[in-house]
Amino acid sequence: MDTAAEVLLIIVSSVLAVFLIVFTIALIYIIRLMRRAEQVADSMESAASAVRKGAAVMPFIRLISAIVNRKRKGKVKNEK
Repeated sequence: MDTAAEVLLIIVSSVLAVFLIVFTIALIYIIRLMRRAEQVADSMESAASAVRKGAAVMPFIRLISAIVNRKRKGKVKNEK
């Protein structure tokens, strides 16, 4: 084999090895990022579910609050 061909083979092999190492590291980080994104999505989904349940109960809470406020106002007027 010619000397120039050997040098070229070494350079190309070195670049390929560096590329494979960088690609492997990048792939590991992408997998970690995807797992974290999945965890965030799950937590957001559970938070949305809690808000949905709270929103369903809100009219009853407002009704009870209005009744309590009316009773308090009635007691204050009766005491004066």
